[in-house]
Amino acid sequence: MDEIRILGICGSLRKGSFNRRLLQVAREELPEGAQLELADIAGIPIYDGDVESAGLPATVQKLKQQIRTADALLIATPEYNYSVPGVLKNALDWCSRPPQENPFRDKPLAIMGASQGMLGTARAQYHLRQIAVSLDLLALNRPEVMLAQAESKFDAEGRLTDATTRELVHKLLVALVVWTRRLHIP
Repeated sequence: MDEIRILGICGSLRKGSFNRRLLQVAREELPEGAQLELADIAGIPIYDGDVESAGLPATVQKLKQQIRTADALLIATPEYNYSVPGVLKNALDWCSRPPQENPFRDKPLAIMGASQGMLGTARAQYHLRQIAVSLDLLALNRPEVMLAQAESKFDAEGRLTDATTRELVHKLLVALVVWTRRLHIP
């Protein structure tokens, strides 16, 4: 396996979200031999079985293709009401359809998240791990990146100022690359 292709998915639609900023940090902290492409889940309609039977929307087809061609996934999720945002869950639901065309099967996954709360997306990440089981994703266990009080960790230009978080993001990416290579050994 040559260069590891990682697909980053932000669970927030907001352009200036802390989680989008974390994905930018991930781009800066990529280890050698890895590349990061960012997916866009904006524009994916609310899942509807009637729409699915008429054919997958173009936005869903594009995301599914990005997932298929990626070697690994990196999801940055905020926490909404103790769980993952509806837009993220909706995108994952759409892409898992139909079940026999699940692009997630046996795909390595790393999770990180930032929030203004004290737990830094812990509950959302645990729920995402439960969803990952259903999707047959192979979630990396450690390190965990749960950035609490995110508003105090970025400067006015959106740059991460917290060295500990930057180091954790780097370690997460290194672990994801190692995990992906390990899983792809024939």
